Amino acid sequence: MEAAFLGAVLLLAAPGPGRRAWHPVFQPSFIHMSGPRVNSFFLGNSSGVNFSIILSPIDEETGKLQPANCSGSERAGDWNLNVTPGMNISKVTVSLTRNLQLCLPNVTDCCTTPLCVVETLQVLACRDSVVLAHLLIQAEIYANSSFTGNVTENAPIIPNQVFQPLGSCPCDLTAGACDVRCCCDPDCTPDLKQLFNESCFSGVFGGDVNPPFDQLCSSQSMEYTPEWFPFLCVQSSLNNTPFLGYFYHGSTSAPKVPSFKIALPTSPGKLFTGYRQGDPIMTEENEYFTIPQQSMAGQCVGNAPVAYLQNFDVKCLTNLASYKEGLPHDVRINSGTGDFIQQNVIYRTITDMSKFITESENLHTAEVLCQNVTFAEHYTFIWKDKNIERINVTVFLGSLCDGEILTQRFTVKFLTLKSTNAAELFGNPGYQVGKPVRAANMNASDTFGSLNIWQPAGRGICTSATYTPVLFGVDSLSGCILEVGINEDCSLLRGNVTEKLNSLIQATHIGKRDNSSYSDLNDWVEIIRLDPFNSETNVSTGSLKGICPDIPANLNIRIIFADVGAVQGIPQQEILAVQISYSTVIWQFQCGLTCGNSLSFLPITASVQFIKVPAQPPIPMTRYQMNYTEFDCNRNDVCWPQLFYPLTRFYTGKNNSNVECHELAMFL
Repeated sequence: MEAAFLGAVLLLAAPGPGRRAWHPVFQPSFIHMSGPRVNSFFLGNSSGVNFSIILSPIDEETGKLQPANCSGSERAGDWNLNVTPGMNISKVTVSLTRNLQLCLPNVTDCCTTPLCVVETLQVLACRDSVVLAHLLIQAEIYANSSFTGNVTENAPIIPNQVFQPLGSCPCDLTAGACDVRCCCDPDCTPDLKQLFNESCFSGVFGGDVNPPFDQLCSSQSMEYTPEWFPFLCVQSSLNNTPFLGYFYHGSTSAPKVPSFKIALPTSPGKLFTGYRQGDPIMTEENEYFTIPQQSMAGQCVGNAPVAYLQNFDVKCLTNLASYKEGLPHDVRINSGTGDFIQQNVIYRTITDMSKFITESENLHTAEVLCQNVTFAEHYTFIWKDKNIERINVTVFLGSLCDGEILTQRFTVKFLTLKSTNAAELFGNPGYQVGKPVRAANMNASDTFGSLNIWQPAGRGICTSATYTPVLFGVDSLSGCILEVGINEDCSLLRGNVTEKLNSLIQATHIGKRDNSSYSDLNDWVEIIRLDPFNSETNVSTGSLKGICPDIPANLNIRIIFADVGAVQGIPQQEILAVQISYSTVIWQFQCGLTCGNSLSFLPITASVQFIKVPAQPPIPMTRYQMNYTEFDCNRNDVCWPQLFYPLTRFYTGKNNSNVECHELAMFL
């Protein structure tokens, strides 16, 4: 494999006659390293070239690699560089010198965590302190967890469970740690036992192999002893106990409910042990904490519960007549530990209302009725483990008048307590349905990108339409209307429509997961673009006005994703590919009876379709498994009646049974 690749590289590296020599370069120039050794090739003349390896930490603020120079050497930390020079190609080998075994007792040179090495390396090729080429290596190496100890052939002897238990302390479940309420655990110190000495596990599960059972006459452990107990109790030694299988084997057991006195049932209620991802957040009144959210149908629902660790950003249209207040901000929320926390609310006033007021009717000043309402609410939940530490709410107020349409905005963001720069939550590695798709522009200095669709407002004209991000798992169709004149040039119209559609996609790559890192290119998939059909050289528009063929008026975004695993039972979904294509239409000027108007309308649309595929392609069926109809010889690849034709009643060529058997044997 390496020899074939080397031959292909030599063909690429060798300049042909009449061509200039190639610029020195590493091939490949970027490697994702998962093992202790990796190879690359330097294409070019290596005479007088110095090779060096350096560790390149990533700047946490900018997310970029720190600038490198030619002052390195062939060793950097635990890494070693070896170069095998050649005429026009040199083999470059980067290897790890440290031990990759997981730590065992009394071992120092080892890996303390399974993910042992996470580093970024650069290999530089320099000549006279000038960098000719550089190789970027992203190392992500897991420790070797294979067993290296001695294996004995002696099988353990398991004692007979009828006479003695398997373990001397069955409640000792954690090695090297004290199990609460397990008083026979040798890891529990006397100081720790004092904390639960009165609540130790009793019976066999607590290590007492001879506890007094309820039917023993000398036992008074039953809470309610019936009057007939002294007449029907059992006289027995503690060595003869039902826990060892002498009286019964567990198929039947005596009821513990007494006959004459029944204890009143107690209902302590549901024990609240904290939130899990997706659980609804509860209030002090044991009700759901709700914030208006957008449903799958598009309208906003006012009583939608907020789910734990699920961010959202929604916009809802309302007017003064249909405006409703949400939950009051003095409602206390269950933190997850049983305590209730108050919201920290900050009120601000909106000065520029043009971003929120999308439509206004022309009403007389004397007839206008205005009211102070909520324009936007931003909730920030600070969380840790399974609990909510505090809640910060910013409320923006403004004046809404009768006849105006308000675009309310509600955002919810969960930030971990360890976050200091208000970074987004990356606890769930997979995408969540309804969360924006992450995009990046790898060709720009600022790698942040966007993948949007239109959110029309007012008359739906493209010039006044706003953008909304593409949400994962939500198929959508949006559009706007473009005003076109009767004397519009078709080439300019195609360019204008294409520019409008391309403004929705300010990205070159889409994140595979919700926690895709901008510094790792392997976390992203490149957008596959199918350019619109260029009809300038193939189609003649003629001299007709108001008709333009092949206008790319429809943008099709297809996103392929799959389930790649699960975290705590929650499926994790990952984007595998993204394709963008265009559908063309024939635009024709539309007018009324007199055609007095000089403007017509061209609707342009953008559709998003999510396609779920298996994480691994299914095993194709063999031709013997393809069975449309059992006896259909025209559709099936294998015709079973023809295969066993000598045995069927349709075979009339030979009447001699011996001949039939002979032919059948030759046929099979």
